[in-house]
Amino acid sequence: QVQLVESGGGLVQAGGSLRLSCAASGRTFGNSAMGWFRQAPGKEREFVAAVSWSGSHTYYADSVKGRFTISRDNAKNTVWLQMNSLKPEDTAVYYCAAADTVTGVVTADYDYRGQGTQVTVSS
Repeated sequence: QVQLVESGGGLVQAGGSLRLSCAASGRTFGNSAMGWFRQAPGKEREFVAAVSWSGSHTYYADSVKGRFTISRDNAKNTVWLQMNSLKPEDTAVYYCAAADTVTGVVTADYDYRGQGTQVTVSS
């Protein structure tokens, strides 16, 4: 059974940092693009960041560029999202996703998704 399991969420003050992890199991995702999305209450799910299968190309939403960093280790079947200088507007459930064909910026590009981890940033 293919699973993506996120961890590392929590409550942090504005300006603080969190590091999210996404561990994949059930198959290797070494040839898949990996991405992070988030969904705040009452809002649509939005793209946060993506990394190509090799790790050589990364993409970020404008709202997180310069503050968040996506990285991966194919040997560990794991992807991370380092989040610095967090703002209250970053509060959301963060989801990890895997795409077998493209390094996309929309949820429809992704074939597998995790259950999410809550990130809450207090002001």
